[in-house]
Amino acid sequence: MSFTYDQLKAAIQAYTDNDETTFVSNLDTFIKIAEERILKSVQLSLFRKNSTARTTINYQYLPVPSDYLSTFSLSLEGSNGDKVFVELKDPSFIQTYTPDSTTYGTPKYYAVFDLNYFILGPTPDAQYIAELHYFYRPVSITESTAGTDTTWLSKNAELTLLYGCLVEAYMFMKGEQDMMAYYDKRFTESLTGLKLLGEAKEPTDEYRTGKVIRAKQ
Repeated sequence: MSFTYDQLKAAIQAYTDNDETTFVSNLDTFIKIAEERILKSVQLSLFRKNSTARTTINYQYLPVPSDYLSTFSLSLEGSNGDKVFVELKDPSFIQTYTPDSTTYGTPKYYAVFDLNYFILGPTPDAQYIAELHYFYRPVSITESTAGTDTTWLSKNAELTLLYGCLVEAYMFMKGEQDMMAYYDKRFTESLTGLKLLGEAKEPTDEYRTGKVIRAKQ
């Protein structure tokens, strides 16, 4: 089973038996919040991405991708082809390590400076090719241009997405507490299965690690 954008909205309305205008106008909000809860709760390697950029000589900032959530690694490649991995630190560490931004050299450290930039230390003394391997926010199904569009979550984590939406919908409706608790329980159960996929099954294979064994209940 999977959901298209239109099918997901119809399912939310069918489960809640609500077609009131204000409720319908907030369906996209319910979906976006549910997607965000899933992305912040489960590490799926599918949502890893590589991005390359070039540092600027004598400029200690590097742009952050617009869909960036968190970093797996950042490497810099110089003109000689050598690749060096840069260590993630706190911005205060960078500013303590190189209090003078005119201290130039091959960057050893980086930090998330703000929503738009990483800060490097020391300031690049040359142009390096930066390769960022990072966890990104996929496009929401609500950004669909057609009602028949799907996303990975709507095809492979459809129950988690649906129950997450229903929790948000019932909160909006100030619905019955027992039903809200039921939907939240179903969301948590399906989220556990998704976490098993993303954090145990997906990054392993039986040849190297054997079967994934779950603890006895």
